[in-house]
Amino acid sequence: QVQLVESGGGLVQAGGSLRLSCAASGRTFSSYTMGWFRQAPGKEREFVAGINRNGRTTSYVDVVKGRFIISRDNAKNTMYLQMNSLKPEDTAVYYCAASLLPTTAVFTSGPLYAYWGQGTQVTVSS
Repeated sequence: QVQLVESGGGLVQAGGSLRLSCAASGRTFSSYTMGWFRQAPGKEREFVAGINRNGRTTSYVDVVKGRFIISRDNAKNTMYLQMNSLKPEDTAVYYCAASLLPTTAVFTSGPLYAYWGQGTQVTVSS
């Protein structure tokens, strides 16, 4: 069983920055493919960014490319999402997710992730 706990959300003005963290349980964090998803009110959950087990491959949804950076520290069992130049449309609950599938790929599809955190609210004011 894998437990994920997000932190770092909050209220920020447009143009500001936040860094989200996702702490994972388990002794094999380095074997997890990890991802960030978000869900805004009235909208479906969407993929934001993903990172493979060794951190060498990442993927981003187009609307955050150049503004968000996903990273991981396998020694600390933690994944991060550095969010810069935030926009009001980035407002959402952000979830981290983990997949234990044996691959070095990055997944953009939610159903491929078996474990999810409880989410952290990010609100960007205009």
